[in-house]
Amino acid sequence: MDFLYTYFPHILDGDFWIQIFVAIICASIIGIERHRRGKTIGIRTCFLIIIGTLIYIYLGENLDGNKDSTRVLGQVITGIGFIGAGLMMQNQGRVIGATSAAIVWMLAAIGSAIGLRQYDVAIVISLISVVVLLGVEKLEKLKIIKSTKETPGNGN
Repeated sequence: MDFLYTYFPHILDGDFWIQIFVAIICASIIGIERHRRGKTIGIRTCFLIIIGTLIYIYLGENLDGNKDSTRVLGQVITGIGFIGAGLMMQNQGRVIGATSAAIVWMLAAIGSAIGLRQYDVAIVISLISVVVLLGVEKLEKLKIIKSTKETPGNGN
């Protein structure tokens, strides 16, 4: 057992596994909604973005010496912004992929919240994100709001 504590101290840390468990819950909340609707960003992508972000934050929190998780968080935000920009394209005057880019941004925020042990924030934001995604679609179907898919210059 000493071998495990010596070479794998974080794997035996209960907080680490709580973070992984919360990440699975949050990724499932958003990922299942996206997967069921046939969107590009599904369960696997949601899980990988949330886990990847939480691992960067976790590592920043557990570095020896100068611990500055705010710098790690800033770099994560910059990197995710770059990925999100790559998801958006313009096609005949319409921007495509804005919702996917926004979801990637939210997933990184959720992963960051988990990495900073803000589990309640992560779960609530995951639920709110799905409510917004489903709610806006329902309002569009009822013609209460106009779909951005029909408007040049907008879209997802």
